[in-house]
Amino acid sequence: MTAMAENVTEPLLEGRKVSKYFGGLAAVHRVDFAVHPQEIVGLVGPNGSGKTTLFDCLSRLQPIDGGEVFFKGKNITKAKPYQVARMGLSRTFQVIRVYRKMTVLENMLISRQWQGQGILQMLRPSTKATEDRAHQLLDFLLLEDLTYEPAGYLSGGQRRLLEIGMALMPDPDLLLLDEATSGVNPTLIETIKDRILTLNREQGKAFLLIEHNIEFISDLCSRVYVLEFGKKLAEGTANEIMNNQAVIEAYFGAE
Repeated sequence: MTAMAENVTEPLLEGRKVSKYFGGLAAVHRVDFAVHPQEIVGLVGPNGSGKTTLFDCLSRLQPIDGGEVFFKGKNITKAKPYQVARMGLSRTFQVIRVYRKMTVLENMLISRQWQGQGILQMLRPSTKATEDRAHQLLDFLLLEDLTYEPAGYLSGGQRRLLEIGMALMPDPDLLLLDEATSGVNPTLIETIKDRILTLNREQGKAFLLIEHNIEFISDLCSRVYVLEFGKKLAEGTANEIMNNQAVIEAYFGAE
């Protein structure tokens, strides 16, 4: 299990009383949240508990209706998603977002837009440095043999790895991964786990993980947050969360 860097006082990403409403429904309600540098944090909860909505709020894909969001000590509550991406925050999605008709390499190269390049720059040929980084990441993610294959030919697990590779192209400080193990076979789950740990321990990257795979969360996360009905139900180590009676009732119901 990873551990948070010692003597870190300022969170890398912080949400203060974050709220998001859809009509009269509180999808997220006054949630306090933090991820520190070099930390791997889990976000769990029953279906419909607000996990992905909170992701959208923290990454600025959704405007929030209350509270504030900070990244690297700067208030990003009103920032655009591309501005946050330029600052060093990348994310993946619950439904895999890759361009199926484009090759694996082309998917990697097009993600350079997250480095803040305008549309005219995106249309220009990629630089050697960009292509070298793409090849290095594909090799790291065990996808190098599929470099020139259409992304649509990949398995679900391989597309998950490709999406993670695309998120890594801008060399972010924090990655938000939304159900990275969903639909992935056990062997590739272990690959994803190993690569997250390597990126965390060797490159100091922080992660926030939405997951239903509790074993995956237990093996990786120093802390875990639990949401229920848009509210923070609990926070603690994976062991504390799994033995928390309120969490057990939220998942399985009270006896």
